[in-house]
Amino acid sequence: MASQEMIFAGFGGQGILSMGKFTAYAGMDIGLNVSWLPSYGPEMRGGTANCSVILSDTPVGSPIVIKPNTVVVMNLPSLDKFEDKIAPGGVLIMDSNLVTREPNRKDIDVIKIPAQDLAKELGSPKIANMFLLGALVAKTKIVSMDEILAALKAHGKEKFYETNKKAVLKGAEFAK
Repeated sequence: MASQEMIFAGFGGQGILSMGKFTAYAGMDIGLNVSWLPSYGPEMRGGTANCSVILSDTPVGSPIVIKPNTVVVMNLPSLDKFEDKIAPGGVLIMDSNLVTREPNRKDIDVIKIPAQDLAKELGSPKIANMFLLGALVAKTKIVSMDEILAALKAHGKEKFYETNKKAVLKGAEFAK
């Protein structure tokens, strides 16, 4: 593996920081070097939020992500802000219900997931982020599906685990 640098971005309250945190926990739990750096506007809910996550088998020199391999966006302002920063050959994963324009880049892989619709179908509008997380794990293979699920179980709330698991596994299907 070498290193995977990721940015998760969207509105506050969408679970952006949680997606990053669970990814970092999964890496940490299997012995990788990790960093998780949250950033959010003053409004928290409704303001923009993002976090940078690095998983690496070598020491992480800085938590700052300049050229992410993977970007996960849950709103249009985040696509506008981070699309140009993705490394060529990188991956963009987006909530196609909330991101209303096509990406401009042709040198990256784009995975579109109607995460809001899928979350409503599962009966839990707050878990849209978990579909995107599942696609990220399946596409990048930065950790295994079992490892991300173990992190959700160990570090998340038990009452949400089964629903989160369903969403992660469904999201993974979009990466194929």
